[in-house]
Amino acid sequence: MRALVMKEFRGNLPVEQVDDPACPRSGVVVGVEACGVCRSDHHAWVGSDPDVRLPHVMGHEFAGRVLEVGPDVRAFKVGDRVTAPFVLGCGTCSDCRRAEPTICDHQAVIGFTGWGAFAERMALPFADFNLVALPEALDFATAAGMGCRVTTAYRAVVERGQLRPGEWIAVHGSGGVGLSAIMIAAALGAQVLAVDVNPEALALAQTLGANACLNAADFANPEELGQAIRDCCGGGAHLAVDALGITATFHAALYGLRKLGRHVQIGMPTGAHSQPSLPLLDLVYARQLSLFGTRGMAASGFPALFDMISAGRLDPSRLVAKTIGLSEVENALRAMDGGGGQAPQVGVTVVTNFAA
Repeated sequence: MRALVMKEFRGNLPVEQVDDPACPRSGVVVGVEACGVCRSDHHAWVGSDPDVRLPHVMGHEFAGRVLEVGPDVRAFKVGDRVTAPFVLGCGTCSDCRRAEPTICDHQAVIGFTGWGAFAERMALPFADFNLVALPEALDFATAAGMGCRVTTAYRAVVERGQLRPGEWIAVHGSGGVGLSAIMIAAALGAQVLAVDVNPEALALAQTLGANACLNAADFANPEELGQAIRDCCGGGAHLAVDALGITATFHAALYGLRKLGRHVQIGMPTGAHSQPSLPLLDLVYARQLSLFGTRGMAASGFPALFDMISAGRLDPSRLVAKTIGLSEVENALRAMDGGGGQAPQVGVTVVTNFAA
């Protein structure tokens, strides 16, 4: 099969012919029809994720058709249209049994702990627990564009953040996951403030449901930005999400919360950003803030999200800004850190052509 093979971090990503994956007894082999290009793939490409071992095939936001089924699989058959969360639980431990596979001690992570979906085929274990059947009305590009971004945002906003209608949510970062959070929050009837440094991203955020926008570049520091957020939100946001994962956005998110506010960390902090200073006394203690982490979503959470889509309350196809061939993934990743001679894509980029 054709696959995008990473042999060195930050290196070239050639498309090569590699062996087809073997089908696990408990799993399936999927013919990949589409795969999103995500900021998390960039983390893997630059060497920030300790799970990645070279040579490696990235890609975790996939959609496709089942090509092979292991002998222990009961719920799926060849030809089924499917996707899966990027964090795969074992299905049998206590965490998985209480529908929390994202904290499973035996988890596998598509495109990180094992080879992923920047390839024509991929193997997926524990299919009966992890695989998700796609509604016929949901095309492959849109399903892949949802990938980890819409699902992660859904869990962050709905399950972890417990956002309620009428509340203010401040979304820091208007990339794929931030824009997803904005769409979901608007669908829930919340008031949405988008915060970013890219005017084009903020303009897109408004079309997707943001009631107000702030350009973080207009403020000298996170404290000033936080005050502007509190002014905009009538005392502060009830819920803040950091959809980027850097120290500046984390601090601004906290400073912008009202008393008893809630913060959800979506963006994965790397390097020095993984240990930011924490204004514990003046913010967390004095304002009695709550801080939550989030990472992915269980397969069991997909039906509620699909219901929102089928009811017309959410249209994830609006996030897909560009479709590309497999050989173009390297340029998309280089654009994320200002390389490749192009600006980062606003919205979501999806691989749909695995022959190019």
